Amino acid sequence: MIVRLLTPFAARVVIANPLQVRSIAHARVRTDKVDAKILAQLDAAGFMPEVRAADDDTPALRRLVSERVAVVRSIRRAKSRVHAVLHANLIPKSEGDLFGKGGRRWLAKAPLPRTERDLLGRHLDELDWLQGRLEILERDLIRFSLDDARTRKLMTVAGISAVVATAVMTSIGDIGRFATPEKLASCFGLSPRVWQSGDHMAIHGRISKRGNATARTMLVEAAWSTASVPGPLRAFFLRIETRKGRNVAAVATARKIATLIWYLLKHEEPYRRARPAFVAMKMRTSALRAGAPKQHGNKPGPGRDSWIKEIRHREMELVANAEASCARMVEAWKERPANPT
Repeated sequence: MIVRLLTPFAARVVIANPLQVRSIAHARVRTDKVDAKILAQLDAAGFMPEVRAADDDTPALRRLVSERVAVVRSIRRAKSRVHAVLHANLIPKSEGDLFGKGGRRWLAKAPLPRTERDLLGRHLDELDWLQGRLEILERDLIRFSLDDARTRKLMTVAGISAVVATAVMTSIGDIGRFATPEKLASCFGLSPRVWQSGDHMAIHGRISKRGNATARTMLVEAAWSTASVPGPLRAFFLRIETRKGRNVAAVATARKIATLIWYLLKHEEPYRRARPAFVAMKMRTSALRAGAPKQHGNKPGPGRDSWIKEIRHREMELVANAEASCARMVEAWKERPANPT
């Protein structure tokens, strides 16, 4: 936004990386005038750690993604307030989805005083408004994802929805900025921290978390979804889970997905382990959420194959075999040759 406003008044706008401008971060005297002078000196000397500016369409999409994150956070708070009302009145937890149709009927019959009933009604009204706002935002994001060939490639991976694909693409921009998949993982903050000096062994710590937090969070959510679907990614998740637990496995799988995204975008091809019928149904569902007209009558729709049991089971069998092959390959790595002595 600031770049767009300053561009008409300057020959060139440079965006500095604040994490790498140490001369300003460690300065004893910090004012706007002093900081501007130091930035000018660094740029003149060619030592400015520059960050590439996004194209004209990316900032608008980033605003949509950020607004969706804020709405989802508000929905979570509204649901917590509903639970707080029930807990304050010692009402036991209901079975099933509290905010679905059955849950709403259960809430309408809950024994609450009038004041608490009014408070609960206000929370539910706020929740309904927020969910309507979320549907509008996701409709705009899905429309972009269906019109972009890059996001459609990402959606061939199980666990990556239209919203996740759009959020990831707004963070990446041009894939040419990243020479290796490791650099892309670092952009999301999914690379481990490393300490190494002299001849000492390198020490690897937790992930850096330096990067787009929204895209990183969505990649972790995609990793959790991938862990429930047969395929090579689930084989990787299960292998890490047995050694380091589910949370570490989810983060490691998110980094694996980031690596996969780099290869898909760099080579401009879809995921080879994708299930065509499942992907077609995902695309059709996304199109309906974006406002596409429904098809009635005997004419088959784009996602008809996913409703055919034989095709669905055949695809599940293929990805299950791929998962088993990955597990066998890892077991072969662990085997060591016998000591000849």
